[in-house]
Amino acid sequence: MMSFGKTGFETTETRDYSRKPEVQQTLTRKKSADGLLARHTIVVSGTLHTVMPPLRAASMRRAQHRFAVLLAGLACLASALAFAAPLPAGELVVPPGFHIEVLTDAVPTAREMAWSPRGILYVGTREGRVHAFVMHEGRISARYVIASGLDMPVGVAYRGGALYISAVSRILRLDHIDDRLATPPAPAVVTDALPTEHHHGWKFIAFGPDGKLYVPTGAPCNVCLADRSRYAIIARMKADGSGSEVVARGVRNTVGFAWHPDSGELWFTDNGRDMMGDDVPDDKLNRAPRAGLDFGFPYCHGGDTPDPEFGSADVCRRYVPPVLKLGAHVAALGMRFYTGPMFPASYRNNVFIAEHGSWNRSTKVGYRVMRVVVSADGSQARQTPFITGWLRPDGTVWGRPADVLPLPDGSLLVSDDYAGAIYRVTYAAP
Repeated sequence: MMSFGKTGFETTETRDYSRKPEVQQTLTRKKSADGLLARHTIVVSGTLHTVMPPLRAASMRRAQHRFAVLLAGLACLASALAFAAPLPAGELVVPPGFHIEVLTDAVPTAREMAWSPRGILYVGTREGRVHAFVMHEGRISARYVIASGLDMPVGVAYRGGALYISAVSRILRLDHIDDRLATPPAPAVVTDALPTEHHHGWKFIAFGPDGKLYVPTGAPCNVCLADRSRYAIIARMKADGSGSEVVARGVRNTVGFAWHPDSGELWFTDNGRDMMGDDVPDDKLNRAPRAGLDFGFPYCHGGDTPDPEFGSADVCRRYVPPVLKLGAHVAALGMRFYTGPMFPASYRNNVFIAEHGSWNRSTKVGYRVMRVVVSADGSQARQTPFITGWLRPDGTVWGRPADVLPLPDGSLLVSDDYAGAIYRVTYAAP
């Protein structure tokens, strides 16, 4: 866009660089003696803006200064363009016969995904927006931002034509959203009675086979003795927000759960505490065959590791052990059971888990999607890598899986909040 005035011209260029929201540079020149405000700003935070200062009759010194500012801006623009390069999806490794591709790389901080039977993919984010993507034959045909300005709306769940959204202390609802993507309704408040803490305050949400909305609240700390009826729990409520009850306690921070396709039992991931070393405690895959079970936090971690401050030698015997120990600091987030028609039969009822990756380990681990073969009763479980490559051999990282979602056609979607991407995995027999 270019506009002319008495004092010269101003140009503004806008370009999407949402894959690198952390890049930001600002260069500002304050008011000069004659009161003219000249500013040159480059911001890469979802969008890049380049503004060239207005020109007017001035001394050569002032013109040279503005030219230097312009050159600096162009240099920053060139640097930002490097970040706009296509994602290196060719580095991702999947088993033979599988194929992975980038569905979109324009979803900054993408987290939980939900599917509408009308072929619409909804994606929550940490940045305050909720996105909608109209899908047709495995491709995006239209995209919308249906909510913005929310408090970490990472969780989304679809039911009965409405989209439910978690926003730390609130659960919101967008009614008849499939028909109102271009003009979304104002959110209705389902509940605003959830804790306000942001530490582990983001919430993966889902409707269970009982028709109730399951909502976790993580511990407001790394490890502490918080109110165990309010924190480190999984609760469920009616769709209107009433009748809330605790389903599981001692759950430090679950960011993914699903129900076994055969038994209907609740399974969930849980992130272990930090600052106990590189290799302890493990993240967990848990199974809750009934309501009211206790999984140990803050007294026991990983099923067999007493907390050094709150635990004791035999404390772990009092709590439900995990189905599978997933590894320390892998940051196991979204999980789903696979029941689709596309993958080989051996994948049926397997669990896919998105490992977000470590942040406080001397050698990075995680940054992958795992496949877990399980028995319905949880007595047998083994895991193998399904997608790797976001963590390079030199230790650099270019993506962090956050959630997985099987689609009705049998393909599998993976969200990535670091690269701002959604990937699609398909299979064709080799």
